[in-house]
Amino acid sequence: MNLDAIFYRRAVKCFDGAEISDGLREQILRAASYAPSSFNLQPYKLYWVSSATKRMEVARLCLNQKPAQTASALIVAVADLRSLAITSKLQAECMRAGDFSEQKVRDYERTARIGRILFQPGPLGIFAAIKWIIFRVFNIWKVFGMPPLFRHDLMKWATKSTSLACQNLMIASEALGMNTCPMEGFDGRRLLRYLGLSGRQHEVVMVIAMGRKAADYSGGPQWRRPLDKTVIIL
Repeated sequence: MNLDAIFYRRAVKCFDGAEISDGLREQILRAASYAPSSFNLQPYKLYWVSSATKRMEVARLCLNQKPAQTASALIVAVADLRSLAITSKLQAECMRAGDFSEQKVRDYERTARIGRILFQPGPLGIFAAIKWIIFRVFNIWKVFGMPPLFRHDLMKWATKSTSLACQNLMIASEALGMNTCPMEGFDGRRLLRYLGLSGRQHEVVMVIAMGRKAADYSGGPQWRRPLDKTVIIL
């Protein structure tokens, strides 16, 4: 098994501006979409910014970092709580078009509906507070995981799936001859506004600069903490 794309991926700080073809973009984004996500709800959106004008504005909102200024494309990864309902609907449609029985489709739709209700914090987080008390009481006697209830819990939950998609995207880019640089330095509030998104339902997780590294670019030596300082085998 060839793991070069993982071991040689680096955060490249300067790109040469080479164009990314539509076909290559399709491959990279498809790889990102195959990342695992909780309940397969895929609670994220990826905004591929390639036009020079829009890329310049997004780069400005990324504090004019050099990777953002020189990238061929910028991918804004957004945790998106609004996507839950549409994802459930599309999956049910896919099941109906496949070999699933109508009973299995209805079972899935019922489970998805219960999940969405479970994830609803309600006005001022009232529903979340009530559910938190109920779950905490039951947890005294029974072992189970606490579901995400409040907005910050839901965003943390959505961010995990978004990050997995980003990792797939960066490894796929490396395997296909492109380089990336994930960035956390950005004005999230203004970036959401620029994309026309609501701060209640969305949060920018990271912005990924993508392109082919400049010919004269040279990164420092790669180092990772030794496994015996990172991994504990029980």
